This record gives sequence, C-alpha cells and structure tokens, in this order.
Amino acid sequence: MKKIMILDGNSLLFRAFYALPPLKTKKGQYTNAVYGFLSMLYKIIDTYSPEYLCVAFDPEKPTFRHEKYKDYKANRQKAPNELVQQFQLIRDVLDVHNIKRVEIDGFEADDISGTFAYAARDQGAEVYLVTSDKDYLQLIDENIKVILTKKGITNTVEMDLKSMEEEYGLTPEQFIDLKALMGDSSDNIPGVGGVGEKTALKLMQEYKSLDNIYANIDKIKGKLNEKLTTDKMQAYMSQTLARIITDIPVEFNIEDFKIQKPDIKKLSDLYDDLEFRQFKKRLAEETPQETGGQLSLFDSDKPGTVENIDIIYIDAENKLKDIKGIKEASIKFLFDGERALFSNALALGISDGQNIYYIDFEKTDENKVLESLAQIFESKEIPIRGHNLKNEIIYLMKKNIRMSNIEFDSEIGKYLLNPSESSYSIDKIAYEFLNLEIPSENQILGTGVKRKTFKDIDLDQRKAYIFNYLNTVNKAQKQITQDIEDLKMTSLYKEIELPLIEVLAYMEFVGFKVDLRVLDKLGLHFQEKTKELEKEIYELAGETFNINSPKQLSVILFDKLSLPVIKKTKTGISTDIEVLERLSSEHPIVEKIIEYRSMVKLNSTYVEGLKNEVSKETGRVHSIFNQTIASTGRISSTEPNLQNIPTRTEEGRELRKAFVAEDDYILCDADYSQIELRVLSHLADEKNLIDAFAQDLDIHAKTASQVFHVKLSEVTPEMRSRAKAVNFGIVYGISDYGLSRDLKITRKEAKRYIDNYMKYYSNIEKYMKDIVEKGKKDGYVTTYFGRRRYIPELSSRNFNIRSFGERIALNTPVQGTAADIIKAAMVGVYKRLEDNKMKSRLILQVHDELIVEAHKDELNEVKTILKEEMENVVDDFKVRLKSDINTGSSWYDAK
Repeated sequence: MKKIMILDGNSLLFRAFYALPPLKTKKGQYTNAVYGFLSMLYKIIDTYSPEYLCVAFDPEKPTFRHEKYKDYKANRQKAPNELVQQFQLIRDVLDVHNIKRVEIDGFEADDISGTFAYAARDQGAEVYLVTSDKDYLQLIDENIKVILTKKGITNTVEMDLKSMEEEYGLTPEQFIDLKALMGDSSDNIPGVGGVGEKTALKLMQEYKSLDNIYANIDKIKGKLNEKLTTDKMQAYMSQTLARIITDIPVEFNIEDFKIQKPDIKKLSDLYDDLEFRQFKKRLAEETPQETGGQLSLFDSDKPGTVENIDIIYIDAENKLKDIKGIKEASIKFLFDGERALFSNALALGISDGQNIYYIDFEKTDENKVLESLAQIFESKEIPIRGHNLKNEIIYLMKKNIRMSNIEFDSEIGKYLLNPSESSYSIDKIAYEFLNLEIPSENQILGTGVKRKTFKDIDLDQRKAYIFNYLNTVNKAQKQITQDIEDLKMTSLYKEIELPLIEVLAYMEFVGFKVDLRVLDKLGLHFQEKTKELEKEIYELAGETFNINSPKQLSVILFDKLSLPVIKKTKTGISTDIEVLERLSSEHPIVEKIIEYRSMVKLNSTYVEGLKNEVSKETGRVHSIFNQTIASTGRISSTEPNLQNIPTRTEEGRELRKAFVAEDDYILCDADYSQIELRVLSHLADEKNLIDAFAQDLDIHAKTASQVFHVKLSEVTPEMRSRAKAVNFGIVYGISDYGLSRDLKITRKEAKRYIDNYMKYYSNIEKYMKDIVEKGKKDGYVTTYFGRRRYIPELSSRNFNIRSFGERIALNTPVQGTAADIIKAAMVGVYKRLEDNKMKSRLILQVHDELIVEAHKDELNEVKTILKEEMENVVDDFKVRLKSDINTGSSWYDAK
C-alpha cells in the first residue's frame, strides 16, 4: 500500500519555535523554528519511510470560518517577529528539498490536510497526518492515522481508531461534537459557556452526539440544562467551526506528491547559510535508490538518554587503573550546591575521548581518588577538556591540585563564535552542534525556590547527566575548534580566553578581604545621613509622607509643588532617577530626594549586601567572575558585583575603605590610563591624538583647546570637564542629544562641540563612518585581536534599532580591544606571579584596573610585573599603553 505523510506546516512551525531556544545565525536570521521543523521532518521520514509527502500551510488571508464567525481566532496574539521572519524561510527550505507545499485561499491547513487525506485514501494510500493540533483526530479512520507532536519537537504519539477509543471513549465523528460543546480557546471557538472537557466528555459518552443531547435536553437538569439551552445556537456554530473540511474543490493526484531527490548542492549551501552544521554533516551525497525515492538524507542518531547511556561506573578505588593511564581528559564534577567553592563533590565524570567514567564519591574515598588522579590534572602533557571548566579548577584548588593544561572549553568556544547569545549551556551546545536533545540542568534540577541539587536526584539521573555532558564536550570539540579557526580567532582562544579561565578561577578562589568594622561604621553613617535628609525633605514638602512610595512622592512633586511632568508610565507619573535629574533645577527638594535615594541604596545594596557576601570561613568576598556575559568581551562579576561599587560620590568611594589587604600585604592597584582613547587613536590612525599621547599631554585639556578654540594654557576646569565628556562620548557613539543631556547644554551647543572635535580629529570621523559601513556589509565588526561581534541590528528597517546597531559598531572595536588587552595583561601578570612562586596574588579586575594583593617583601617586583605586562600586551600599537600604579592598605587608599 502506498504511504503518504501530510504535515500541518503552521502547527509544526509554531511548535518548533516555542520548543527550542532562540537560535539565530551570525547575521541575525532566527532559525530555531526551521531547525526544529526539519528535525521533526527527518525523524518522521526515518521512522515511517513514506513514498509521498506534502506540507499544508494556512493562507495569509482570512478563511471561510472568519466569515461565519468574526471573532474566530480573534484572541490570538500576533506572532513574534522572530517567528514571522521564518515563515518564508521554511517555504524556501521545503522548495530546496523538492517537497511539495500547498496553500489554498479561504481554507486552513487542516482543511487542506483533510481533503488530501480523504482523496489519498480513496486512491488506495495509507495516510499519516502530522500535527500538534488535536482537531485532526476527527479525520482518523481505518487508513488515516494522526501523528501528534508531544513535549519538545521529536516526541510524538501515533493515534488511530483504537487509541482514540482508549483515550477519549469517542469515535472521530464524535470528537467534532465534543469540541462543539467545550469550545477551543486557542481558536476562540466559544462552545457552550461553562462546559469544560470533563462535562463535555460525560455528555458525549451518554448521548453520543450533539443532536441527541438536544433531543434529550429535558432529561438534563439544573444549570447544565440552562447553559445548553442558552448556548444552543453557539454550540452548532462551534460544531461548524470545529469541523474540518474534507471536500475542497481541488484536483488531487497522489503521484504529484511523490518524494523527489533534493538538489544536494543547493541544500548544502542552504545549510551553510543557516549554519545547520549537523544537517550539513549528515547530508548524503545522493538519495538512496532502494528507498523508492524516500528522502532519507540523515542517519537516525538518537540523543543520549538514561536508556542508552554507555558509562563505566566506578565505586571503588581499585577500579581506577584504566583511568590513571589516559592521555587526554574531559572532566565534570557534580556538586551538592550551586558554587564549586562552597560545595562538596558527589562524583567526578572523566573521559578519555572514548570511554566515559562515573566515579562515585559516595562509594569511594574522594581524597584518595583525587590524589590518584592528580597526575592527570597537573600534567603539562595531558590536554584537559570541559564546559565551564572554571568550576572544576576552583574545586581542585580546594584540594591543592592545580590544573593548567586546558585545551578546550565548549562554553568559551561557543561564546567566541557568537558573544551575543543569552546562554551557552551544555544542552544548547548539544543541540546546535550535535543535533542531540539532552535535558538541561534546569529541567533536571528545577528553578527558583523549588530548585534541587544533584544530591536530591537519583544515581541513574546523575550518571545520565555526566554521560550527556561529557559526550557533548567530546563530540563538539572538533566542530567548535574548526569554526573558531575558520573565523581566525584561534590565537585569541588559545592565548587569551583559555588561559584566562584559570586566572578567573584563582581570583574567585582567593577573594578580597573585607573589614566588617568599616562596613558597620559606614552603615551607621548612611543611616544617620538618611534620617537628616528625611527631615529636610519633610520640611521642604511641608508634610510627612513615604518618600519610598512613587505614588506619594508623585503627589508631593506634581500636585502639591506643581513641578512639570516629564514622563508617564502605566502606573502613573514617573519619579525615576532620570526624571529627578531633569527636575533637579526646579525645586531644592529634588536634589534632596536624589541624595536620599543614594544613601538608602548605599546602605541596603552595598553595606548590608556586602555583609551577606562575606565568607565566614575566610573573611573575604569571593565574587563570581563571568567570562561569557558581555558581548564586547569584557569580564563581569556577581555575588557581589565588585565592578559596580560606586565611585561618582565621596560616600560611594568610602565603601572601598572596607576592602583591605591581609596582614603583611599591601594592595597594589594598576590602572590603564585612558586606554579606550589610546585604542581609538590607533584604530583610527588619528595623528593628532597619537602625537598628544606621545608627548604625554593632558588629553582632555588638549581636546578642550581644540573644541573651544583657546590656547592650552587658557583651558579652564569646566572646559576640560566638557572635553572629557566629548572624548569618552565619542568612543560610545554619543549623539548631540546625548551630549546635551550629559552636559546640560543645548543640542546646538553639543553639536558644535562634536563638529569641532571631528574637524580636528578628522581621521576619527572617517574611521567611524568606515566601521559602520563595514559592519553593515559584513554583518559584524572585530577587535584588534580578531574578536567578532555580529550586529543584526544594522540591517533592521526600524530606525531606532538600526541606530542602536550603529552605536554598537562604533564602540565594540574600541571597548572590545580594551577588554582583550586587559585580559591578556591578566594572563601575563598571573603567569609571572605563579612562575616566580610569589606570595602575592592577583585578586581583582575592574574595568581598566588590576589589583594585586602584594606581599610587602615583593611590592617592588609586583609593581615591575604589572607595569611590564600591562604596557607590553601589544607591540605594534601606534600609541604606547600606559598604566598608573598606586598602593595602600585599602582599595580606597590604593586609588
């Protein structure tokens, strides 16, 4: 018997879109829906081997159902743009596959599917309808089956007459009447008000049909009778809307839908464009003839699961023999907590690239195991692989084992390939590079307050997690490494990013000492200052009120004091900091409120927040340093965010007094001098800036003399301050509007400043135009070290989004190069300290500064190391890098 598969294109595309993470190409084309659709298509083909295939789509225009019921599907939200841009893409993809697709004006995909299913059945075919829409169940008969997609994109269930009876106790025809009674919220089919699935099923099982229900309406009592009677017309209209049309007046010949060989060259090129590596990898040279034309392009390769994992379980130290001799190692610890630093290990997964071992620390002596395997971790000859290896390094540091020969980290590698993604989790790596669906950590452990730890899940789940994790690392290495090489980022990866993992792990492990007595003292000061400001605000307002309540504050400012309304939100008039700053000259109360909020935040966020982060064991904060968060390549920190310690006010700077050196140590703070302007002058080849730096001039004063047309000796502090804002604003692509806001001047005046700046530094203006054009042409910009950032915003038709993209194109090469420079300096400083076996330790990187906790006996050597490593990162810059070094017993003193 002939076999045909008819796919509901819209249903499957929507299912794939919401089931998968938002995958997109480097050029910004979203592809997750298409990728998921193809995954389903290939699995269906592999499983059922059809000879005939077609895909039905909804038309763009309204259908006959909209004419019958104007509110049909009226409740549906507009499809997100990320999905809309894939509507035409999936059609193009199907065309390259030579798969027939059908759209008929006035009829939905399910009507097309129903009509074709009946016609194919009548032509002697076995029909399989593939969809996520249960409405298709009404089409089932002896020769028509429905394949419903379930959770995810490749889990399906086949429904036939028997399974229909088992699950619903209904025939396909009765299913239409079931929908007539209960309605369908997804299509806005009303049904009978107040009748849900449970009641509708009970009615159908007792009375068999909608007609029979109303023929026996007198037997139905109470409120249900009332509901059915009231909504009788609505029920029959819903029946019409729910019924799939099976007789659209259209010609159907099953032979027209016989599977054809795809154009292999076009398909290969398409996979390249869409960055579907796994599909490209599995693409056969030709369609196998023995399948009768079946589109069997890919091998069936199911993802690793609990059922088919191949892992060697180690529950005794004497079973470690095979592991000790391995020549390469992929590793993963399982912890009983969220952070390696504060957790115990439950197990160690280790692989030699062929076998995967699970060493159970609940059955073995962990210390003995790690002592036995230390030679692997510490060897300079055995390459180490993993994903987010910082955790493994930190944990081994706790055990006095230093791992340094890192060859591959899939998280860092994927980050380099596309630094703008929201996450680089192992399940995303598996899906994108291996076409494997593996459970994510959040799926296994949960999220929020109900989140578990690996200690709370059973051994089989732990083993499965380790298997999937290391299997992904092993198999993804080749492709990720090749992609990095293709993009000419191998040097960046191997010489900066991979060595940096150990540096960040060490900084996190060592931490920064905090003097709690200083925090207590500051807390009291901030509280007293808050109370003083509170009294002053009440006096200026003429009454007491809750200053922290936006609603009450709004009444005081805009009703009582009649200040101008700047911005409104859904909840009322805005009193955010931007609004307050713009109102600061309108009334003295506003400045007091700004200061009040600052004091409250300093005490709650920083004083109390920092206290909670100080380790009771070490007396230090152990901030998490993130290597894969910022799109520019910058490092960020959390728990606590040490890069966010306030510096704009004296009270904020006072917080740095709490960060201190240990006894016999002193803090050595090395800060790059105007690194971004130096980078900009090199990238733009701006001679006037290069000369100014070469002469070691005050660059802001020099700029002021040009912008304001005065001699260098005549530059006032205010002029210098404004020139400084222009200098740094240019780096970030600031507009005249933005500069006018920052300096509180007119846009006309701000434009004059920028024009004068560009006139004097003409190469910068040329560079800015060129880099934006290059970004538009290539779809990305690069740093001096070759780091790429893709900017899909540059091709947006929306002016605001496109302008945002232009600002990204302007500042990424500068910010990114500065970030690469300080990363390289960190690697160099850390290596020198380690190689010289010094007591001094690198403990913090914040923006453009490095802090070393230097032993007093090593202070001069530390200064030399910082100076040499920071200033000699690049050897062909047109501008010399310069660092300023200060020392002190606290961070405050060292600045």
